[in-house]
Amino acid sequence: MRVDAVYENARFLTPWQPVRALAVLHGRIVALGDEAAELTARRRIDLDGATVVPGFHDAHNHMAWFGMTLDEVPLGPAHCASVEDVYAAVARRAASEPKGGWIVGSGYDQNKLVGGHPTRQGLDRAAPEHHVRLKHTSGHMSVVNSRVLDQLDLANVPVGGDLVRDADGVPTGLLREQAQLLLRPLIYPTPIATVARAIDRAGRQFLAEGITSVQEAGVGGGLVGETPCEVAAYQRARDEGTLHVRSTLMVASSVLHELEHDPADDVAFSLDLGLRSGFGDEWLRIGPMKIFADGSLIGRTSAMHDDFAGEPGNRGYFQLPEEELAETILRAHAAGWQIATHAIGDRAVTAVLDAYTAALTAHPRAGHRHRIEHCGVLPPAELHRLAQLELIPVPQGRFVNEIGDGMREALGPEREAWCYRGRSFLDAGCMLPASSDRPVVNGAPLLGLADLVRRQTAGGHLLGADECLTAAEALRAYTEGSAYAAFRERDLGTLEPGKLADFVALSADPTDEANLDSVRVLGTVVGGELVYQS
Repeated sequence: MRVDAVYENARFLTPWQPVRALAVLHGRIVALGDEAAELTARRRIDLDGATVVPGFHDAHNHMAWFGMTLDEVPLGPAHCASVEDVYAAVARRAASEPKGGWIVGSGYDQNKLVGGHPTRQGLDRAAPEHHVRLKHTSGHMSVVNSRVLDQLDLANVPVGGDLVRDADGVPTGLLREQAQLLLRPLIYPTPIATVARAIDRAGRQFLAEGITSVQEAGVGGGLVGETPCEVAAYQRARDEGTLHVRSTLMVASSVLHELEHDPADDVAFSLDLGLRSGFGDEWLRIGPMKIFADGSLIGRTSAMHDDFAGEPGNRGYFQLPEEELAETILRAHAAGWQIATHAIGDRAVTAVLDAYTAALTAHPRAGHRHRIEHCGVLPPAELHRLAQLELIPVPQGRFVNEIGDGMREALGPEREAWCYRGRSFLDAGCMLPASSDRPVVNGAPLLGLADLVRRQTAGGHLLGADECLTAAEALRAYTEGSAYAAFRERDLGTLEPGKLADFVALSADPTDEANLDSVRVLGTVVGGELVYQS
């Protein structure tokens, strides 16, 4: 047999033992080890002793959102240490933009800024002749200036959100959770061409980090959707050759609707034409329905059983009534959807577990692979129930380092051990994927691997010492675990004959904890083609 390529002189980490060669035909792995090395090939690629692992698979990211931030004013801790730095950054951008236009910034975190949240008054001073919107790093809140605020229907704040006011009752410019939808008449929808360009730019960055597959955590509507035509943007990127990584798209719950159907059919609650989870091919697929239960832990809007530390009376809130959450989950489950529910606070997690229990009791279904995105604060009493329902928790290890100090402050010491668990999920028998929620934090998988193992905050605190993974477990989460969460394990996640030839060459073995600070990406292969080389 003559194959397309043989990659050799490397240490390929397979499910069994390391081998020295891998053969590719028509984009898939056809042989490993000595069998691969002996085949005739159109190309032979010498990997110069690299360690090769399956392509990294981010199970929860926002690719289009991340790509769009690359054009926005950066406000993260690398650029701004204080709220005055934020105002200065806005002023610099305003000086180069036409008057009357938009200044959009992203990535600020009030927990890391001296002075806390920016305010509309400060933004008015920085850019008095522009529309200004600053996006919190979590995506769960925004600050706008008076020019924007004056155009919003502040008398009709949506349920599941709030408009923050100062002690005199005057709006500060901070819009939290669903209140951000007030901005829709001014900024929505984003042009398809703009979204497609963002997908291109993000994908190029992903390849440089060894990412070959992603799950896009919300398209078409809700807080994270850019346009009702968002799938068309991904199709355009694919048609133009700029969809660089395999993409599974989570569909916002708000775009599902009732369909006219025969009483015998189970497609009542779906997309037009009856499309649901699983439709697509090896490059672009429809994944779960995405629904939000609550908000943000570092923004202190996630739904909690008890008060946030230092804020008597603040237990966060749900983004929609609990009855509506449960009903939507029930309808989507009955229609055959996989469901991914954002739930961070412990009260939200309890409500979601109740909703999944009710749905599975009413319509039993094996292999549903329903998910809890983030599953941020999980009390011990709920861990068994999560595993018993065969749910997939989708935490973000990188959160521990970048925003872990803010999470610790929000929870207090009594609940700190429940925060963004890792080891507990594996010990309970759950399949554990890995993800970043980029651009909330830096989404480079090698950073995420280290954080899953070490669980150290930026301030030097060990967050949940009992939740540390081994380096090998962390790698499995970023490969096999994430593929399983997307129903992709037949094609992705391990280096085996028959699977897609997606893999990354590294400078050292990432399963050796001693290498976590020094390992780097040397090259990325998708479908047997070398698409990135350092």
